[in-house]
Amino acid sequence: MQTLSAKDAKYGFGRLIDLARAEPVAVAKHGRPVVVVMSVEEFERLKAVDEQAKSPQKKGNT
Repeated sequence: MQTLSAKDAKYGFGRLIDLARAEPVAVAKHGRPVVVVMSVEEFERLKAVDEQAKSPQKKGNT
């Protein structure tokens, strides 16, 4: 995962978008990663994995 400073992400927003479409990008403030920017496709994939992981719990409690 690549990391950009908040300043680089702000002033190079188009580049951030291009990078995030290929793989998640961490954005760091004061040298510490604070957020991750990712493509919509990756977000949807992770959301589906999370929902599948929670699904058996719901069936067991019902």
